Amino acid sequence: MIITNTETIAGYEISEVLGIVQGNTVRAKHAGRDIAAGLKNLVGGELKGYTELLTESRREALERMMAQAQQLGANAVVNIRFTTSAVTSGAAEMYAYGTAVVADPV
Repeated sequence: MIITNTETIAGYEISEVLGIVQGNTVRAKHAGRDIAAGLKNLVGGELKGYTELLTESRREALERMMAQAQQLGANAVVNIRFTTSAVTSGAAEMYAYGTAVVADPV
């Protein structure tokens, strides 16, 4: 599966557009990560627990989007975007979306 945030794929021609595909996940904060983040706020620096949480969330949302694209018969997803939103206090959604296509080498 080819995935890209551009509208085209170098060396390929898009022969069919199958539609929008998406994947999402909602994750809640972990109490241990909150405590560590609170301490880190006092001295500054990266909040590694949250960085890991967002990385896992992006990967999971991307995998779900790609699975939906495969169900449609796509071999690529173009124009991929990510968004986040707060669902409730302490929980956030990671949403990935793009356009499922059939791309043929030129």
